[in-house]
Amino acid sequence: MIGRNDPCWCGSWKKWKKCHYPLEEGGITQNTPKSVAEQYYNEYDIIIKTEEQIAGIRAACHLAAKILDETCALAKAGVTTQELNDFADKMHREAGAIPAPLNYGHPPFPKSICTSLNEVICHGIPNDIPLHDGDILNVDVTCILNGYYGDCSRMVVIGGKTTPERQLVVDVSYECLMRACAILKPGVFVSDIGKVIEPYAISRGCSVVNQFVAHGVGVGFHEGPQIPHYQNSMHIPLVAGMTFTIEPMINAGVRGAVVDRKDQWTARTKDGKASGQWEHTLLITPTGYEILTPWKHP
Repeated sequence: MIGRNDPCWCGSWKKWKKCHYPLEEGGITQNTPKSVAEQYYNEYDIIIKTEEQIAGIRAACHLAAKILDETCALAKAGVTTQELNDFADKMHREAGAIPAPLNYGHPPFPKSICTSLNEVICHGIPNDIPLHDGDILNVDVTCILNGYYGDCSRMVVIGGKTTPERQLVVDVSYECLMRACAILKPGVFVSDIGKVIEPYAISRGCSVVNQFVAHGVGVGFHEGPQIPHYQNSMHIPLVAGMTFTIEPMINAGVRGAVVDRKDQWTARTKDGKASGQWEHTLLITPTGYEILTPWKHP
């Protein structure tokens, strides 16, 4: 973390408090001689949100968390992930929202949510195969409400019990997320997030996927910055008004991922071992952070 009296990250050799230290003015973080918002957009492609945008993003995130919780409550043995998809899609439509994954990307993602089972790391496509007791399932919901995006995911242990390996990645991925959230405040570097997550995951005998990262979100599905969950050199200080995800993907074995050649979306662990992931959208506030996607931990 950078301190007020440390050299500014911009290379001016002035103290941070005399150079790019953010001040609150007019609802967004401002700076002299030019605003933090302008500088972050020009240099890092990071959108510092206005109070109006934050209100819209918060509403989208709360809806995403509600859809996620209610969808996960239906995830039981005998239920298919296609049924979960259909339920979540209906909730979006009834709320006047749009499921962001549907038709996103190249090739277009074919469903409204992602459902990643057991050894699937992320971007699993819902299908007609029934769930079984002992499966672990990640459900990922991103909704668009009034033009704003909310993004979150959580794990479900089908039947409440699973193998030690699968339970390990469920527990470690959750702990990685919450440990990373706990350090967030203005002045913390983007790189500090990975510095918290990876050593803890390794200490538990797990690995951190390095082929997929977290990202800015709010007025777009995927904004800057990219946020690695492993140790890195992204020395960009967090400032109030930033909104982004943290979504550590934790493997029981090696950290490598293999993307399905046929559907070009489903990412599985390279060695077939279990993977877990939990995700929040976060807002950096003047004094810390706010979890914008308050899903319920089982």
